[in-house]
Amino acid sequence: MNRPTSRRTVLTAALAAAATAGAVSSAGPAAAAAPSAAPSAKGPAVDNHAWHTYTDWRAGSGAGARAVAGLRPGLVIGHAEGRTDYTDPHTGTTAAWEYATWTSPVHRSTVPATEVIASWNAHTPAGTWIQIELRGRYSDGTSTPWYVMGRWAAGDGDIRRTSVDDQSDGKSSIWTDTFSVDDAASGLRLVSYRLRLTLHRTPGSRRTPTVWRLGAMASDVPDRFTVPASTPRLARELRVPRYSQNIHAGQYPEYDNGGEAWCSPTSSQMIIEYWGRRPTAEDLAWVKPGLADPQVCHAARFTYDYQYEGCGNWPFNAAYAATYDAMSAAVTRLDSLADLETLIRAGIPAITSQSFLKEELTGAGYGTSGHLMTVIGFTEDGDVIANDPASPDDDAVRRVYRRREWENIWLRTKRYDANGKVRSGTGGVCYLYWPARPAPGQRRVLKAFGLL
Repeated sequence: MNRPTSRRTVLTAALAAAATAGAVSSAGPAAAAAPSAAPSAKGPAVDNHAWHTYTDWRAGSGAGARAVAGLRPGLVIGHAEGRTDYTDPHTGTTAAWEYATWTSPVHRSTVPATEVIASWNAHTPAGTWIQIELRGRYSDGTSTPWYVMGRWAAGDGDIRRTSVDDQSDGKSSIWTDTFSVDDAASGLRLVSYRLRLTLHRTPGSRRTPTVWRLGAMASDVPDRFTVPASTPRLARELRVPRYSQNIHAGQYPEYDNGGEAWCSPTSSQMIIEYWGRRPTAEDLAWVKPGLADPQVCHAARFTYDYQYEGCGNWPFNAAYAATYDAMSAAVTRLDSLADLETLIRAGIPAITSQSFLKEELTGAGYGTSGHLMTVIGFTEDGDVIANDPASPDDDAVRRVYRRREWENIWLRTKRYDANGKVRSGTGGVCYLYWPARPAPGQRRVLKAFGLL
């Protein structure tokens, strides 16, 4: 399949088609993902792996980077290994940076994968930033180049956080935040990978980024328009704050045209506050006085990907959540609503990605080429309770969606758009945020999913 040079181009076309059917514009970057994998009647096979303990950091190969112990072990710059110039493509500014690197051991995935999404949790004080790269080995014995999975800083005063387009070796490509095998039907898979961190700081300073967690979700994405119906097993609702993206329409258009496209950061902010964290008054001082829910504007600004030109970069949202005190976050895939029920039972809400026509989700009132919402529980009948940010106001955010409709639009990997063309679905992608020191029951569940 011939692909445009940017997933943004694909997404724009998809949104134009959806707009014909009255769709909302609230897409995340994987709304127009790469072609689906080989057919499978089963759910996505997923391997989650992360480096986050002192032993993990010591097991990698450092050049100037140093592991630090403590309640939350991390990786820092021990000494500068070298100096480099970086020209920010979004400002045109060239600056010198000292750097140190850390390369993980090879991780052999339990799942020969068609897609890999990296995520990280880090602190980047002013004058610092990080780069995350991935290099993998294919099932045919060859290797990928080092792919840049993100150049990231919590703030935007030093560099503009960015994904990197036009990365491909003829066998795989990077689509904003996702490594994807170009022709999954060929049987080619990624069987192992390493991740590399480059930590940057202003020359001569003693500041350093601190990376607490680095990992990836590898999956073999099935090819399916529908999924089997599940049996309800839980009735519970979590008390999650409710925020509407739509009340921010027209605000800060420099961040993806304003609130009508802010489904991802709005969902992120809901769950961050569920865990008792929120930005300070000082953090919000830049927001125009009088705006409702200014923390949503803050989340949009600090999840914004300047290359993708949107706030829907999945790992950037997870990284933003982890900038709050003692928070962890990751991007993963789940296999079924049973998995979501397990999380809700443990008190862990999830941000899910889905795309659908207006008539495919009763009560939504819109169709979309890609949208994020927060699953907060299940009714006695097993229907999905979601905080849907694509609502007219905060009071209207809580929705109940029919179980069978919702699970299909979330878990499928192929769908038809309003013009009858085949498009991709995200296949159970979600973001999970949790305290760095979770309760014992939450720890057991997260460990069972391979996240701890």
